[in-house]
Amino acid sequence: MDSHPASAWITMKDLPESERPRERLIQHGPAILSAAELLAILLRTGRRGENALYLAHRLLQNCGGLAGLARTPAHELARIPGVGLAKAAQIQAALELGRRVAAATPEERPPVRSAHDAYLLLADMADLEQETLRVLLLDTRGRVLAIPTIYVGNVNTTLVRPAEIFREAIRRNAVSLIIAHNHPSGDPAPSPEDIALTRDLVAAGRLLGIGVLDHLIIGRGRYTSLREHGVAFHTP
Repeated sequence: MDSHPASAWITMKDLPESERPRERLIQHGPAILSAAELLAILLRTGRRGENALYLAHRLLQNCGGLAGLARTPAHELARIPGVGLAKAAQIQAALELGRRVAAATPEERPPVRSAHDAYLLLADMADLEQETLRVLLLDTRGRVLAIPTIYVGNVNTTLVRPAEIFREAIRRNAVSLIIAHNHPSGDPAPSPEDIALTRDLVAAGRLLGIGVLDHLIIGRGRYTSLREHGVAFHTP
């Protein structure tokens, strides 16, 4: 007996336009799409009894999220029911393009000028099953030096130490940084612990001469910028 939910059997054409990944991307831009929706656009089609969006969700679940998908060889992806060699090649090509952008020389990296710019680089965090804290490290011109993962687990001020946040920034000579963590619940509203952690990090950054520009909380298809909301940051 097939255990797929009824929604898996609905074809993409039968979905309302507001729920189709490709139409949502064209209307609103790629940043609001989840990793599964972006992957569904790459896959284009599903298989009998399973549309492309449901196949994308299952593929991410089987691989352990985007990071696991990126580590899975094409021949292993091709063995997953509904994928095959052609879809596996499309996925691998897209991932390789992403890697090459990330490895581009500093002159080719666009500067991060807003919370939205930062979110575009971190939107995949919406699909992580555990709270994860990353730091977007920036040079003097606001270009990305690296985006290391600092902590995986319960992100709050009692467990995350400022020294862990700034160690990579100092090592890479970053002049400023943006903190980001996800809420697996999908709701990006900041908790009191999020606000307390941000205040501690802003204060530590001042002592070290490294500017903490923002703290993004990433939910399902949306995010909250604590600076834009006037939370934990002094108004310039």
